[in-house]
Amino acid sequence: MPSNYLIDTHCHLHDREFFSEEQAEEILKRAREKEVLKIICIGTNPKDSLSACDFASKHENVYWTYGTHPSEINDKNLFTKDEKLVAIGEVGLDYHYDGYDREAQIKLFEQMLQLAQDNDLPVSFHVREAFRDFFPVVSNFPKIRGVVHSFSDNKKNLRKILEETEFYIGVNGMATYSTLPTPPLDRILLETDAPFLTPVPFRGIINESGYIYEIAQWLSSELAVDFDRVERETTENAKKLFRFDGAGVPPADAD
Repeated sequence: MPSNYLIDTHCHLHDREFFSEEQAEEILKRAREKEVLKIICIGTNPKDSLSACDFASKHENVYWTYGTHPSEINDKNLFTKDEKLVAIGEVGLDYHYDGYDREAQIKLFEQMLQLAQDNDLPVSFHVREAFRDFFPVVSNFPKIRGVVHSFSDNKKNLRKILEETEFYIGVNGMATYSTLPTPPLDRILLETDAPFLTPVPFRGIINESGYIYEIAQWLSSELAVDFDRVERETTENAKKLFRFDGAGVPPADAD
């Protein structure tokens, strides 16, 4: 593994609704050519999570998460753990669509946070139009580590995350064509959310992990810092959160 490379911390490359097995293989190849050398496939329900696990088991430097998205509240827990499981997610709260069940979502979210805490795993948070409930819920789990995936809210809530938690912020292609507030580099994880949220200049086609390179380029310009620094710091952030290569692992005598 070279010293400098990029990590796609959130994608759905394993999902056969969007990618055939052949397409996924080609996307992995193109990602490696653009220095995207680690990829995390995100589970959205128990069955999907196990598909992510299966996909990760067949590919070097591909990892997976176990989670139940807030839109999948009736799915049965099928949690399993292996060496390539790096997080619980994506889990959280989503009040965007009419008819959402607030109480059921909060209950599920608490269950997922307890699962993360019990297994000492970080969390990939999905939060949309629900920060008023998100903060009180996570405050009951003070040891939880995590990343707010695809942050799409206002400056006030970004500031609250940065000041009141140690969570990272997921920055993806949406940042390249919107007016979202930009977090500081030391709190950013790069992600694609492929097949969704394709960045400029590839709008209009399906997203893929290799486009992390373009997101990093955009961030370099936006923050007026060298590309190498964006690459180095976002990768170190990801390694610390997901404990890649031993980064972020507490000492043996830690509480």
